[in-house]
Amino acid sequence: MHYLFALEKDYVTFPGLGWKFHISNVALEIGGLKLYWYGVLIAFAVALCLVMAMKQCRKHGLTPDLLTDFCLLAIPMAFVGARLYYVACEWSSYYVKGDIKATLGEIFNVRGGGLAIYGGVLGAVLAVFLMGKIRKVPVYAVWDFAMVYIPLGQAIGRWGNFFNQEAFGTTTDLPWGMKSTQISRYLSVHCPNLDSSKPVHPTFFYESVCTFALFFVLLAVRKKSKRPWTVTACYCIFYGIVRFFIEGLRTDSLYISGTDLRISQVLSLILIVLGLILLSLGRIFDWEKKPIPEKFIKADEQMLRDAQRRKEEKLRAYEEDEDVEDRVERLSKSSFTIEDEEEEEEDEEESQEGDSESDEGESDSEDSSEE
Repeated sequence: MHYLFALEKDYVTFPGLGWKFHISNVALEIGGLKLYWYGVLIAFAVALCLVMAMKQCRKHGLTPDLLTDFCLLAIPMAFVGARLYYVACEWSSYYVKGDIKATLGEIFNVRGGGLAIYGGVLGAVLAVFLMGKIRKVPVYAVWDFAMVYIPLGQAIGRWGNFFNQEAFGTTTDLPWGMKSTQISRYLSVHCPNLDSSKPVHPTFFYESVCTFALFFVLLAVRKKSKRPWTVTACYCIFYGIVRFFIEGLRTDSLYISGTDLRISQVLSLILIVLGLILLSLGRIFDWEKKPIPEKFIKADEQMLRDAQRRKEEKLRAYEEDEDVEDRVERLSKSSFTIEDEEEEEEDEEESQEGDSESDEGESDSEDSSEE
């Protein structure tokens, strides 16, 4: 959808709600280089998912180092897969007859748009499979853990479609239908059977809400699942259902050549069937989870011990080097509060009073003994 990147600024309105937004698909411009919201949101989504995964991986038998190995291969392959999938489905838009250089230029011009989530998932699946074989780690263990974060990333990334004013649906009379000059222009050119003056379904928003809800569903499934591939199967089933119905509303679907079949709907049905098969086989054959090889766990534990030891050594060296005044200042900035100081003063006064009373008692006893 190259035409969308001609957009700079436009108004998006929701007539039924009385909302109006002045938006731009450019997030930041530095020296003529434009950073688009779509790319910014995808980068943020990837970073957020990585941070969350790194913090939670040890609870699920993985280690940060092992997860990093998979991510270093899966993330770039996911982007490559998303691009190749889109190019393959829209080959006529990229192929320049008799000019290979121009064709490759169009393919590598990712700033012109053109990514597909299913291609990204397929690329990541291949990457995890390859790395699992290299590191000799059960592939399902990585997928069942990481699959939780895919719908979260999708939920965030879909808002890039809002800034690009793409991935919208057919016209609607519902109160949350949206309008813009860019949308009306697209409808008049590509969907002449629709009234370009009417609002359209914000299908990007539908999918964002559904995938965000799916994220929490998969968190609960991951916590309670006892069989391998359960989380992956649930993603395939639920996302397949969501995408099948939402894709039926969209006006920019990719079709199987020579048919009226939407590629994403066909793949959604395949995902649903695959998820049901995985759940059924797991129950029939009573699949059991295999732990991550012990060598990765031991290496991670040793790394944690080394890090703690280095931290303690630095602290001891720092305490030895600092003088008395620095130490007093450091302690004053720590958890030692005014209340602690008042309690300490009270304790000192009580101890002094106790000492004076004991001294008086001793002096009285001495006087009586002298008499």
